[in-house]
Amino acid sequence: MANNRQARKRSRQAESRRARNASQRSMYRTYLKRVNTALAAGDKEAAAAAFESAVPVLDKLVGRGILHRNKAARHKSRLHAQIQALG
Repeated sequence: MANNRQARKRSRQAESRRARNASQRSMYRTYLKRVNTALAAGDKEAAAAAFESAVPVLDKLVGRGILHRNKAARHKSRLHAQIQALG
């Protein structure tokens, strides 16, 4: 338990940031799930559209420090390759 004012404030800040980061992670997973669903259905146009909307979300999370840049690059690369393979 935090024993002084500064520690209590840090605890409040950490909790609010944790909740915000969890929400952001959930959002990016939802965007990836939309792409994967379209890929599973074999719909290249829908997958490409979902991918185009997911890329800026991934990039924003990298900029905010919620997602590592290599992980975002790996997701983008693999999804793009899968979309191209539907061709």
